[in-house]
Amino acid sequence: MNETASVVVVGAGPAGICAAKALVAAGLRPVVIDEGLRAGGQIYRRPLVDDGRSATDLYGSEAAKATRLHREFDALLPSIDYRPQTLVWNIADNQLHLTANGVHQRIGFQNLILTTGATDRVLPFPGWTLPGVYTLGAAQTALKAQGCTIGKRVVFLGSGPLLYLVAWQYVKAGGDVAAVLDTAPFAAKLNLLSAIRFDPRLVLTGMSYAARLVRRGVKLHYNVRPTGVDGSQHVEGLNFKSGAKTHSIACDAVAYGFALRAETQLADLAGCPFRFDDRDRTWLPATDDAGRTSCKGIYLAGDGSGIAGADAAEISGELAALAVIQDSGMAADPRRMSVLAGARRRKAKLRDILEKAFPFPQNWFDQIPGATTLCRCEEITVSSVIDTVHGNDLRELNRLKALSRAGMGRCQGRMCSAAMAEILASTQKLKLPEIGRLRAQAPIKPLPLSLHEAGS
Repeated sequence: MNETASVVVVGAGPAGICAAKALVAAGLRPVVIDEGLRAGGQIYRRPLVDDGRSATDLYGSEAAKATRLHREFDALLPSIDYRPQTLVWNIADNQLHLTANGVHQRIGFQNLILTTGATDRVLPFPGWTLPGVYTLGAAQTALKAQGCTIGKRVVFLGSGPLLYLVAWQYVKAGGDVAAVLDTAPFAAKLNLLSAIRFDPRLVLTGMSYAARLVRRGVKLHYNVRPTGVDGSQHVEGLNFKSGAKTHSIACDAVAYGFALRAETQLADLAGCPFRFDDRDRTWLPATDDAGRTSCKGIYLAGDGSGIAGADAAEISGELAALAVIQDSGMAADPRRMSVLAGARRRKAKLRDILEKAFPFPQNWFDQIPGATTLCRCEEITVSSVIDTVHGNDLRELNRLKALSRAGMGRCQGRMCSAAMAEILASTQKLKLPEIGRLRAQAPIKPLPLSLHEAGS
């Protein structure tokens, strides 16, 4: 018989940890499900085994926050039902479909808090599918979890605060960073000055990463567009333009990404309504200030409800838990909820400014050759997608997926959907909200063919 829990939290990053803490404090025993081996999420990811590195080695200026969250979660273990290394791959009929160790299970819920986090937003460029090209998140995971770098000489490419953070983490760990290539113009960084009033420590720490990289001899280039990766079997170098100048730099690995993209598939499968967010250039689940959706018993917190960072994730995780407590008829401090909601709004304003400092490269496809792979799962090229759009006068994203097969592979469009949307909108001279969004389909991530039902 399938079990039913009063509260399930999906994700054990900052939002999930703070949600679980608030629920336990109210006398509840939540089920906490997480794909990771150890709680902490991407930002505070722990090594698979303790390897002697200190918290400062792993998390730098955020060591105190990481240590606190890890300690708080470990203290919760006797009071929660914790299920690590478990993937939630579908939601249907108020039940979660899970897989752990090749076994399929179902668990019902009365209340569900989704803290699904985010992943890298990537755009195609010539050579991006070669071995040796990684996302920024993958490069960070290799360093934190496995204690290794992705190459002997690494180039960091893209836009967003994570670009400078991971580059500095590599330099600090002894890695050889060949260059940091920022796709935004240097003038955009002046927006950081107006962000100082919201969080001076965060902004000044972020600015210090660039200064430290320069002091260590790392070259910084702005207004960059990559023109191709050298190498036939593996990365041997990267060619790029910076303004009117063309450059070539030797490397054996490239880490890249263009800020983050919220993981919203489970919210979609749960039936949550979505709204278009201009700042994040994507569709996000609609929630109130406390994380409530219009679906009874479904709540969202953290970057899965909109990119806002680790501190905002902690705030929204506690808020969502207090909303569950309040909606269940239990005592929840309304003043605390009001304070948290205000803090969350301030973090959102800070994020608005950061997006101006690290803008999305809107003219990306003006210089990308048509032969460049867009959907690596199905090996669909940029020109093939454009031809499909023109040949069928397409104006809707799901229709483009159906006719081009882009987004039909193992990742279900998680990696290529942003690029698909940008191409469709620019080709048809439409705004992004006008082309709709890809509908989520189960399983949201690949499942093993050997998957079997529990007890079978």
